Amino acid sequence: MTTLLAPSPVASTVPAGGWKIDAQRGQLIGAVSRQWQTRPDDQKFLSLADLDAFLRDRSNRSRESTFEPSQIRIQASRNDPDRLALHLPSDEVALPTYWGFGRLAQLAGAPAGYLRQLPATLAAVNLQWGLADKNDHIQVQTLTDAKGRFTELRAATGPDYGRIPDFRLVSAIRRIAGDGTGDTRWKTPGLIDWGSSTYNPFVDVTKETTTLYASDQDVFVFLVDDLTPIEIGKLPDGSPDVYFRGFYAYNSEVGAKTLGIATFFLRGVCANRNIWGAEEFREVKIRHTRHAMHRFTEDVAPALAAYANSSPNKFRRAITTAKETIVAKTAEERLEFLQRQKFTKPDAEAIIQSVLQEEGHPARSVFDFVQGITATARALPHQDARIERELRAKHLLDRLT
Repeated sequence: MTTLLAPSPVASTVPAGGWKIDAQRGQLIGAVSRQWQTRPDDQKFLSLADLDAFLRDRSNRSRESTFEPSQIRIQASRNDPDRLALHLPSDEVALPTYWGFGRLAQLAGAPAGYLRQLPATLAAVNLQWGLADKNDHIQVQTLTDAKGRFTELRAATGPDYGRIPDFRLVSAIRRIAGDGTGDTRWKTPGLIDWGSSTYNPFVDVTKETTTLYASDQDVFVFLVDDLTPIEIGKLPDGSPDVYFRGFYAYNSEVGAKTLGIATFFLRGVCANRNIWGAEEFREVKIRHTRHAMHRFTEDVAPALAAYANSSPNKFRRAITTAKETIVAKTAEERLEFLQRQKFTKPDAEAIIQSVLQEEGHPARSVFDFVQGITATARALPHQDARIERELRAKHLLDRLT
C-alpha cells in the first residue's frame, strides 16, 4: 500500500489532497510504465545516490580491452561444460552474460538463438570460426564480480563503438536532482488519485513507486518537478489547469540501446507509472559512435542542466497562443480545418466529437483540436499509429511558436 508523505515546507502551497487535474487531456506516454512493469526488484533503486553507487562500483570492477579476433580463444568452461569461456590475451577467462554472448555471436555473423541450442563445445567452434574471418579489432568489456570469484564478458563491440558509462548519465542527473527524493525540485513522481481526479506529489519512494532503474544492460531514470505547478488557463469546472515539468533519460554502456533524454510537460503520473496529459514531448538520442562521449559531455549534459533550470514561460506562451488562435467557428469550418491537416472525414468527425465530450464545447481553437487529436490517438490499437497522430498534434502547436 502506498503511503502519502507529510508535505514539506517547500511545498506548502500544495492543496490538501493534491492538485485537481484533467488527465484525459494531452498525450499518454507509456515509456516509464514499461520499465515499471518489467523490472524485478533488484533493478529498482530508491534514490539516485544508491543508483550512482551501484553503477560506480560496477564501473570500478569493469575493464575495457581491444583485441584482434585471432587473439581470443573460445572453449567450453572447465567448471561448467554447458557454458562458454573466453580466454583473452590479458590472461582473463571471461564467462559471457546473456547479452555479451548475443553481441559476440553478432560479431561472428552467427545467429545467437541457434548457438544457444548447441552444446557449448559446438557453439565455441562456430564462434571461433566466425571471428577468425573478421579483420576488425573487437572491443570487449569485462566485469569481475564483487567477490572476485569470476569474470563476466558484458559486451563485445566493434572498434568504433563509443561507450558512454551509465554512471556518467546518472552523475549528470545528480547535479540537478541531488538524491532525486525531494532534496531539490526534481524528484520521483507522486500519484494520480482517479477517484478525486487529483495529483498528489507526496508519495513514499518504494520498490513499487520508484522510477530509478538499472540492470546489467542499461539504466533508466524518470524525474518530475511536481512541487512547482505551471498554471495555464482553467479546467471546465473552473479549477486551474496545471502542468509539471518532467524528463526521463536512459543509456546502455554495453550497446543494448542508445543514450536518450526526453523532456515534456505533464499533468500527472498514475500508480503504474504512465505519464498522463503530456504536452511538448521532445526527445534527443545519441548513438554510441566514436565521438558519442564527446557529444554527451559537450551537448547533452549541458542541455539537460539548461532544461532543469529553464523558465516555463515559452511553454506557457505556446499554450496560451494555441487557446487564443481561433481556426473554426462552424461545423463546416471544423471539418474543413481537419481535412486540411490530412485527416479523413471519419477521423475528423471523431476528433470533433472528442473535443465536445472532453472540453464541453465545440472545437474552435488550435488548442481544442490538439486535445481532440491526442484524445483519439489514445484509442488507436497500434503504437505506430498513436505516435503518428500525436506527432500531428505536436506539429499544430509547433507552427504557432
